[in-house]
Amino acid sequence: MSWQIYVGDDLMCDFDRHNLVAAAIIDHDGTVWAQTCKFPDFKGQEIEAIMKDFDEPGSLAPTGLHLGDTKHIVIQGESGAVTRGKKGAGGITVKKTNQALVIGIFEKPVTPGHCNTIVERLGDYLIEQGLWISSQVSTSSFHILYTVSALHLLFHV
Repeated sequence: MSWQIYVGDDLMCDFDRHNLVAAAIIDHDGTVWAQTCKFPDFKGQEIEAIMKDFDEPGSLAPTGLHLGDTKHIVIQGESGAVTRGKKGAGGITVKKTNQALVIGIFEKPVTPGHCNTIVERLGDYLIEQGLWISSQVSTSSFHILYTVSALHLLFHV
C-alpha cells in the first residue's frame, strides 16, 4: 500500500482552486510514510514534542510548535486528537491517529479552516476505515484489514 496516494490525492487536493503548501503522514516515532517534496526537514525532537502535546495538552503553548525551521504559535485544537499552529498568514494542522500523524501546512490564500478540513477529514476517514491499526496488530493482519476495507469501499460507495 502506498501512503503517497493519500498525500498526493487527498492532502494536496484542490480546495477552492488552492492547495496546501506541504503535507505528510509520519508515524509517532518520526518515520516518514509519505510526504510532499516541500515538506520541511524536521528533527525527531519536534515530533516528540508534538506527541507530548497530545498526551499533555498545552505543553507546546510556551515554546510553540516547531517543524523544520518554522515556529508556529499554538492555537486551539482538540485535546488528544488535533493540534493547530499559526505563523503569519499561514499555519499547520496535525491530526493524530492510532499510529501516525497527518500533517498539512498552508499559506494564504488557503485559510486555517480549509487546512483543518482537509487534514482532519483524511485522518477521520482513515480511522473510520480501519486503516489505522494499533501497534499490536501484525503486518499480515494489517494487509488483510486493508484489503477488506478497500473491498468494502469498492462495493459500498
